[in-house]
Amino acid sequence: MNTKARPSPFEKGTLWNRILKTTGEALNCGALKPILTEGNVITDGGVDFLVRVVSSLARKDADKILQGENSKREKPNPFLPHEKAMFVADISPSHLCLLNKFNVIEHHLLIVTRDFEHQETLLTVRDFEAIWRCMGEFEGLAFYNGGKIAGASQDHKHLQLIPLPMASSGRAVPMESLLEQPQKRPGSVSGIPFIHAFKRFSSMTDIPHDMAAQALFQMYRLMLQQVGMNPFTEREETLQSGPYNLLFTREWMLLVPRSREFFESISINALGFAGGLLSRTPEEMDLIQKKGGMGVLRHTAFSE
Repeated sequence: MNTKARPSPFEKGTLWNRILKTTGEALNCGALKPILTEGNVITDGGVDFLVRVVSSLARKDADKILQGENSKREKPNPFLPHEKAMFVADISPSHLCLLNKFNVIEHHLLIVTRDFEHQETLLTVRDFEAIWRCMGEFEGLAFYNGGKIAGASQDHKHLQLIPLPMASSGRAVPMESLLEQPQKRPGSVSGIPFIHAFKRFSSMTDIPHDMAAQALFQMYRLMLQQVGMNPFTEREETLQSGPYNLLFTREWMLLVPRSREFFESISINALGFAGGLLSRTPEEMDLIQKKGGMGVLRHTAFSE
């Protein structure tokens, strides 16, 4: 870890205004390049999946972005150095906050390590402290794509955060229609038909960030162990034993091991397990309608 002096974290209560200011400036100068989509709802397995279809006007740009992400050729690290127009705030000595340059969801944030850490190393207490500091500023869904098979497009470790609700109607997170049901056994949700770990927890917004981060870290490590991945005793610097997605809000945490990245041509990342899917073409939308949202997720996870 680089030991040189780090900038001070943002002042409490200022992050949302920083996001709005940076977004406006980045749109004005053309640095921020949102991907326009049209929202659709497909109900499957008790969840109203929000399926965003890339508009015909944006399809060419979206294809270029996704092809670039999936390319195996060597690509420069976009976070070292980061694009100045994407910078929102310093979070901690180890992390900073950037806008997602090619965002489908408005005000989509990246919580990035300052120095290079690999996306396939286990998350640390520092990671949780950084993103929890941001989550104390507004209601959001945090998520992590643990490895390429889990939908990660960059090797440099980064968590992601989107504001809630995910859509103007329905539940804040579509998958919550299942997560709110009584649990038949601890650590899992009866309506989810693939291997996962789940935990609901009491509000931690009023306790110090470092204490909340420790609690979240312990939940995360126990969940990995619950699904047969890295045991709790392994060091933070250890590589993950397999790909997975992690999602959490101020009230719950969900972890899903991944078997593959794609359903047909459709790449699935952590947002899929929140109930949000992205279709680049009408043909991909047809595939999702035929398989069903839960069917798509089952294909990319592990059956129980």
